[in-house]
This record gives sequence, C-alpha cells and structure tokens, in this order.
Amino acid sequence: MSVIVVVVGNLLEFNVNLSPDSTALSLQSNDFELFQLTPKAELDSQMLKERWRELQDRCHPDRFASSGDSARRVAMQYSVRVNEAYQRLRNPLTRFAYLCELNGVSIDAESNTSMPSEFLVQQMQWREALEEAQVEADINHLQTQVDLAKETLERSCIELIDQQKDFKEASASVRSLMFVDRFQNDIDKRADILAR
Repeated sequence: MSVIVVVVGNLLEFNVNLSPDSTALSLQSNDFELFQLTPKAELDSQMLKERWRELQDRCHPDRFASSGDSARRVAMQYSVRVNEAYQRLRNPLTRFAYLCELNGVSIDAESNTSMPSEFLVQQMQWREALEEAQVEADINHLQTQVDLAKETLERSCIELIDQQKDFKEASASVRSLMFVDRFQNDIDKRADILAR
C-alpha cells in the first residue's frame, strides 16, 4: 500500500495511507491533482465521489486523535481542503470556472459583464416572463427554457475546454452560465410565492 504524504509548506506533518495508486500530495495541489483526476470539464461524478470518500476516510481528524495536536490540526486542514475541492469539482459551473482560471483565463464576472446580444435579449425575455408568471404552468414553461439553455451552455463549456482548449471563449460561456444559475434562484423564489 502506498502512502500519501501530507505536506504543509515543506514541513512533513504526517502520513495518510491510501490505495496502491496513490502519490505524494500537498495541501497546495490543485483540485484535480488532489483527487488524482485528469483536469477536464467533463468528469465522472461517481468516481469523484468515491475519491472524495476515500480521501475523507483516510484524512479525517478522528483518525489522528492520538497523534498529537499538530497532526490533528494538519488532518483538519487537509479534510477542509478535500471538502472545498470536492464542492468545486462536483458543480459543473465552478469546475468550468476553475479550469479557466487554472489555464490563465480569469472569469472576471464582476468586471466583465459583456455578453452576446442574443443572450441579453433572452435574459430580458426571461425576466419579463418571470414577472408575468401567475400560475405554476407559467413557471414550468420558463423552467423548461432555462434548463435547455443551461444544458446547452454546459455542453458548450465542455467542448470549449476539453476539445478546443479555448479557455477565453469558455470563460464567456461560464459567465453566461453564471447568469442562468442566478436566474434559477429567482425562478425558485417566484415558484415559492405562487405556491402560497
């Protein structure tokens, strides 16, 4: 059985036994390195979940209860780092944004709000439809449109990142996907109001 060596800076803190294909990792590894996955937009969610469980099982602070304060602290840091990476990788939107960032293209969602004119028109139409929604059927119709747009944008990001390696164009799709994701929250709120 191989060993993952948990390193904070250059200080060896403790070892975590892992499966035979394990390699030395540090808290500074990127998320994909941490989970020993190829950096790709399209991931096998079941494999990601299995690796997360394996890492959590082997670095859980309770396993180091008798190892001293230093080892428990590092185990906690490692456990938190694994959870943060898992949350980022399991969500397609955050995974796509992370891949763009890893490849030197910032999403700049706060400062770069430029979007294709067709998408802006679609946003306005959705907003109007949401404001005018009076019954559950109106919300369901709008939800169908948003789900289709989200699926299309996710496929576009996967193509741009995994096949074309066009991270600049992918970042524009990620910004659009961020809007769709936020708009989904607005739909959910409106649906709650109509359900009352």
